[in-house]
Amino acid sequence: MSSPAQRFTGKIALVTGGSRGIGAAIVFRLAKEGAAVVFTYSSSKSKADSLVSRIQSEGGKALAIKADSRHAGEIEHAVAITVEQFGGLNILVNSAGILGLGSVDDYSVEQLDNMYVINVRAAYVAAQACSKVMNRGDRIIMIGSVAGARTGFPGSSAYSMSKSALVGLVRGLALDFAPRGITVNNIQPGPTATDMNPPDAPYLEHVIALVPLGRLGTADEIAGMAAYLASDDASFVTGASLTVDGGYLDLKPV
Repeated sequence: MSSPAQRFTGKIALVTGGSRGIGAAIVFRLAKEGAAVVFTYSSSKSKADSLVSRIQSEGGKALAIKADSRHAGEIEHAVAITVEQFGGLNILVNSAGILGLGSVDDYSVEQLDNMYVINVRAAYVAAQACSKVMNRGDRIIMIGSVAGARTGFPGSSAYSMSKSALVGLVRGLALDFAPRGITVNNIQPGPTATDMNPPDAPYLEHVIALVPLGRLGTADEIAGMAAYLASDDASFVTGASLTVDGGYLDLKPV
């Protein structure tokens, strides 16, 4: 795989939830820039296999692992397999997450618990597992959401809460890891063109109206921010939650 900048040659990355959408774009971007990339998937085996084949066909290194982020042991196993197969782990991108919408009147405690486990607890478990194998200069990156900073729609309270939790988690983890020279940051994508926002979605026109740039973001644009945070250029950035949202936060609809 050719790239003007092979910034990650010799680096090993693990991306949770990397078989599709933003996660897949990050996997491909890191591999394109030289990293050996392991990624997890929970159900999209065909997409995972296709991504591995695409990367390998262009000379890159990739390995897909089936792992359900609801189970701490499976996340820890993915970290262990990464170290075993490639000899270390330098970049963690926690991209696994779910979107659940519903009013407080009908969004059950069981649904809330499931969202918390995947969107928040799994991020902590992954960071904890990586703390045992990472060294100075390594990187931890969470994929949150602009909903963690602005709750834009009714029915999004539980989801927004889970993504807001990542903001606090990243601040705390940044302090824990700072003495070891490991940075921890959070990317907060705005409305992005993925499976969650298909072109024929009935709400799409309303969502785009909230974005001053007048369009959805792309998964590749989020991957670009991830690549920056994983690089040496971001060595003095830690504890930050950075929005990539086309101005979504600054717009005050009339």
